[in-house]
Amino acid sequence: MAKKILVVDDKAELRTLLKSYLAQEGFDIVQAGDGQEALFVARREKPDLIILDLMMPNMGGYDFMRSYRRNSDAPIIVLTAKLDENDKVLGLELGADDYVTKPFSPRELTARVRAVLRRLDKQVVEQDVLRAANITLDHSGRFVDIAGQNVDLTPSEFDLLATLMAAPGRVFSRLELLDRLQGTAYEGYERTIDVHIRNLRTKIEPDPSNPQYIETVYGAGYRFSAKD
Repeated sequence: MAKKILVVDDKAELRTLLKSYLAQEGFDIVQAGDGQEALFVARREKPDLIILDLMMPNMGGYDFMRSYRRNSDAPIIVLTAKLDENDKVLGLELGADDYVTKPFSPRELTARVRAVLRRLDKQVVEQDVLRAANITLDHSGRFVDIAGQNVDLTPSEFDLLATLMAAPGRVFSRLELLDRLQGTAYEGYERTIDVHIRNLRTKIEPDPSNPQYIETVYGAGYRFSAKD
């Protein structure tokens, strides 16, 4: 069955262009003109991925992500003309999975879409279920349980945790983790990983300021604690 993509942009010409191109690539496309409409369409259509403009009337991309991430972890690719790193970091903190900077080619965007969906579909670890301390990660079901409580993670956070848990004690550099999460289609920068790690610690650590699961190895990267 074709993957469903929600395209959210206030410019009808751009939505039409993306719908035409992505439909030719085999995707099922639904549209919204601003964040408020997108929330309604997303609830009704349950898209597999969202392409989201940041600057829109009524409700912009940032406010959409704040609201949408309360109930869904479907991946989000942000479209933006902004190049400021702080804007990118804010988007990542709110749950964006990738950025595409305007102007862009439809071919580049399609490559990003396929890369994100491929990450979501592929099995990144051999073990179907990973367990450490009181954390259970079920890869086939795409859920994480901590002490009997389900924890909602974005696709990037889930894949990052799965990668680290699959090799406890091993230090992963930021560039390694970027490659595991985004692949070669992503023009990544290392601070992306720091943002995802911070978000992940907030969700899984008893005390995020003093993490016991995901450890920082200064000058090298991150590792999942080998202590049980």
